[in-house]
Amino acid sequence: MAQSKTITGSEIISRSLMAEGVENIFTLAGDHVLPTLDDMGDRNFKIWDTRHEQAAVHMADAWGRITNKLGVAIYTTPGLANAIPGLANAMHSEAPLLSISGCAELSELGRGAMQEIDQIGMTSPVTKGSWMVTNPLRIPDMISHAIRLAFSGRRGPVHLTIPVDIQEMSVPSEQITYHDPLKNRPVDSSQANKETIEKAISLMRSASKPLIIVGNAGSYAETGSALVELIETTKIPVMTEGNARGLIPDSHEYCFGFFDIGLNKSARKIQQADLVILLGRKQDLIVGYAMPPTISETAKIIQIDPEGSLIARNRAVDIGITGNIEDISLQLAKESKKYDWVETEWLNELNAERKIQSSELDDLTKIQSPMHAALVHQIVGRNLSEKDILVFDGGDFCHFGRAYYEANSPRSWHYLGSSGMLGQAIPTALAAKIANPDSRVIAFTGDGAFGFNGLEFDTAVRHHLPIVCIMGHDSAWGIDRHIQKEVFGKTVATDLLPSKYDQVVKALGGHGESVQHPDELPNAIERAFSMNKPSLINVQIANAISPRAQAAINKWKSHVPLPM
Repeated sequence: MAQSKTITGSEIISRSLMAEGVENIFTLAGDHVLPTLDDMGDRNFKIWDTRHEQAAVHMADAWGRITNKLGVAIYTTPGLANAIPGLANAMHSEAPLLSISGCAELSELGRGAMQEIDQIGMTSPVTKGSWMVTNPLRIPDMISHAIRLAFSGRRGPVHLTIPVDIQEMSVPSEQITYHDPLKNRPVDSSQANKETIEKAISLMRSASKPLIIVGNAGSYAETGSALVELIETTKIPVMTEGNARGLIPDSHEYCFGFFDIGLNKSARKIQQADLVILLGRKQDLIVGYAMPPTISETAKIIQIDPEGSLIARNRAVDIGITGNIEDISLQLAKESKKYDWVETEWLNELNAERKIQSSELDDLTKIQSPMHAALVHQIVGRNLSEKDILVFDGGDFCHFGRAYYEANSPRSWHYLGSSGMLGQAIPTALAAKIANPDSRVIAFTGDGAFGFNGLEFDTAVRHHLPIVCIMGHDSAWGIDRHIQKEVFGKTVATDLLPSKYDQVVKALGGHGESVQHPDELPNAIERAFSMNKPSLINVQIANAISPRAQAAINKWKSHVPLPM
């Protein structure tokens, strides 16, 4: 009688991920995942190891959003504790992400095992689902189920803990069945009924000041063609936000840029809108919970979302549609073509606000040393092209940049999600470079945010990922310092040193240089782009308050939940 061939849990993990189309693994090696990493090292996975598990999660997070594919992050037990903030952030950024951690032997759990922590309890609040695998035969279906959940409705992270003995255990290979995602993952397609679409078009035609806001769920489309068709037919102004930035080019005549009330004057006109169409945009703080004073009490609301439970979460809507944003947009575009649409005075009002903002930004770009952040972005902007990918961290320096740069192609303009978690820019830039090796990737960071994941420049050097990072350095936690001065009358724990971060990057094997005067910046940018190695330009800037920081101060003083 022939002896059955056996396969280990680690091999099953690798083969299950391969069956799901996974090619990239973001990780930091550790005891409880060594069997799995050992097996993966013999296969065609591209393994990107970081200096901190949180950075690995940020990279997997960004990879998932940039490519519309699954991001996978793997780490050991204390590594999972380090990864928790990254998972919390991925819930906000809505990334399709699979987190896998090892742990001590299943038979030892509950006895004070090596590095034992409640992994499922820790990850459950910051993922869409979290499970422990207790049998290697269950690995394929549990991985498949987790991935389906990550992509269903609003996307987000999921987690599996796989004990080290489960990874090493051998089982008969004929008992293993791998899942085909083309068969097992439901097709993300939906159609609204004809009557609902007709009612939506009727509301759109009756509005004199309509506004469309496209949020994260709009980015599930490969292109923004359906949305462009809709706005070109209806001539309704649109703004994009979150992962949807660039889905409709900011340069489009009906697109008015980044929906951010603190940074975009045109966005503040939402208070005058008589119809607000939320396309994959939640009713959260960003839109003032869809309540007055951000959205007028008399305004009509149409909300379309792949997650039905989020519709009318804070305010009743006039029309709610659960479904895929691209599919519903195509239906609306098709129905809208039955009618004649005209440009309204509302477009002129929004354009007037855009011109005022542009003029105000230009007024800040006087030649001075230390430079104003707006001047830095103006100079950098002269050296950028439409093909470049921009990544922003938080802070005043980056807020001025987000007010300045346009997003004109999908997945080319990245900002931290609604969690506001600093330190994402460098890991996100690395993932963007992996996904777009022929594009230049420019990350913007403040000196405060750089401290979280600055050592990932070592990761960039080791993996030959030549990103260029522009640091605005004012030796302060800028926004919080401004809030403290204006609201509390003094500053506490918000001062930093004028550290030579460029020298740190040089010591890690990258290119770094310091810039003190505006005349030095153009050549520094040219050198950084020509080096073909990870580079940091450390620019000394004035401690200037951004519109976003001012909005935060206003919120503190008003005690009203206004968007920032």
